[in-house]
Amino acid sequence: MKKVLLSLLALVLVLGGLAYQNQTALLLALVKYKSANEYEVGPPRDLPWSAGPAQAGEEPGERPPNIILIVADDLGYNDISTFGGGVAGGRVQTPHIDQLAAEGAVFTQSYSGAGTCAPSRAMMMTGRYPTRTGFEFTPTPSGMAPVVSRISADMDSVLPPAIYDAELDASRPPYEEQGLPAEEVTIAEILRERGYQTFHIGKWHLGRQNGMAPHEQGFDQSLLMASGLFLPEDDPNVVNAKLEFDPIDQFLWARMVYANSFNTGDEDRFEPGGYLTDYWTDESIKIIEANKNRPFFLYLAHWGVHTPLQATREDYEAVGDIQPHRLRVYAAMIRALDRSVGRINAALGDAGLADNTIVLFTSDNGGPGYIGLPDINHPFRGWKISQFEGGIRVPLFVKWPARIAAGTVSEEPVAHIDMMPTLAAAAEAPQPEGVVIDGENLLPLATGDGAEQWDRETLFWQSGHYRVVRHGDWKLQVAARPDKQWLFNLAEDPTEQNNLAATEPQKLAQLQALLDAHAASARPPLYPAATELSIAIDKTLAEPFAEGDEYIYWPN
Repeated sequence: MKKVLLSLLALVLVLGGLAYQNQTALLLALVKYKSANEYEVGPPRDLPWSAGPAQAGEEPGERPPNIILIVADDLGYNDISTFGGGVAGGRVQTPHIDQLAAEGAVFTQSYSGAGTCAPSRAMMMTGRYPTRTGFEFTPTPSGMAPVVSRISADMDSVLPPAIYDAELDASRPPYEEQGLPAEEVTIAEILRERGYQTFHIGKWHLGRQNGMAPHEQGFDQSLLMASGLFLPEDDPNVVNAKLEFDPIDQFLWARMVYANSFNTGDEDRFEPGGYLTDYWTDESIKIIEANKNRPFFLYLAHWGVHTPLQATREDYEAVGDIQPHRLRVYAAMIRALDRSVGRINAALGDAGLADNTIVLFTSDNGGPGYIGLPDINHPFRGWKISQFEGGIRVPLFVKWPARIAAGTVSEEPVAHIDMMPTLAAAAEAPQPEGVVIDGENLLPLATGDGAEQWDRETLFWQSGHYRVVRHGDWKLQVAARPDKQWLFNLAEDPTEQNNLAATEPQKLAQLQALLDAHAASARPPLYPAATELSIAIDKTLAEPFAEGDEYIYWPN
């Protein structure tokens, strides 16, 4: 498939005499035609979720806690009203997410594992940095890199052009085979060994073949997002928002179809039974009801609010007359995500499981600038596909009424690498032998039991030449393109406005030494970066980029 799409791109390049609009339309039409004919997609079906015993052998409070990990996709820090914000200047609130936060622990300085999704998800599953696993970059669907690079190059923009290495791209494994190595130990494998029934619903993005699919990485059952539409584009109940200024969005509309698969990785595709966010919630509730008499782990990995922007007509009408159109559709998607959280919590209450179930909520990274909505990460600077705070600062809420007091707040810097050791500790499951775990158990911070012993000072991020360290309250970003360093004191400057790299040479040297030491023992990435996109730090893609505006090249 990848070679076919590269050939299609070559054909378009041969037809270079066509106007830009015609070239783009032809290229995307070819991608859409190939995608529509790539797989057969069957009708919706009832799924055979495994069920626990009809009667419990012990009371819920006497069993290990059930665990539900809810991960949003590309959720901006300001998209939820928990921190006083909310979409469209606070017009759209998120009461169910807010309630989850209020009833448990809120980590006010929580970070994603990376500025894009897949490495973050790998760190949640393993508790290990990419320097150990080699899973450093986000796999992209076949044809995406050349098509997006081509469209970007032809757009009228002052941003530096994308860098694309076609030969290197052709040497990489197919998209389906780029993933987290099968030998890595996931939290699902640890919990299954502990006696949990393990379920995955939604996005995975850690490989689909060669032992890397979720049902091969510790999940007893997996309902996998096999493509990327929330509803068919022409469904009478869908409202779409296409972003003509965004090459990624143009590719996704051409490439994606409406499909799931069940326990087959990349095969046996069928249509979901409704709008993805609601359908996956429906299936999650079935799992809760069927397994209320035994310990279970549910990883609900939502696609919302990632592009393509699609909402149900009901949600679109409910949020009111918000402008522009894309913001209204986005707000409606947030409403659906919030509803999902509320329905999950209600189902736990109905099943008598609320007290001894851990519910975690986070996002894989910050909100993207390429959707053209300037306030989604407010007050933080930067976007997804950067490692400024806007790209990596994410919500993290943990509710566990049996152990965690409502209204608990921790200001310690924590990150996605802490998920695995935290959940293993909650289940009293041993960590894998002979495996270095970079994350730390967050339960002492959430419960207050031993919180005074927390002493971690340093966190790392990286994507190729673009590397970051936070040590104490200081944060250093280092890049080769552009050749620049950004040094910030987050205690005094949490929104990263005042670059101190030129005025704090000793602090710069200290943090650079930490970065160098971290890199010294790193394994090479499993799949080298073939593309680098230039990303404006302070403007959305819908805003004109001017000479002198700051940007970063993001390798992937």
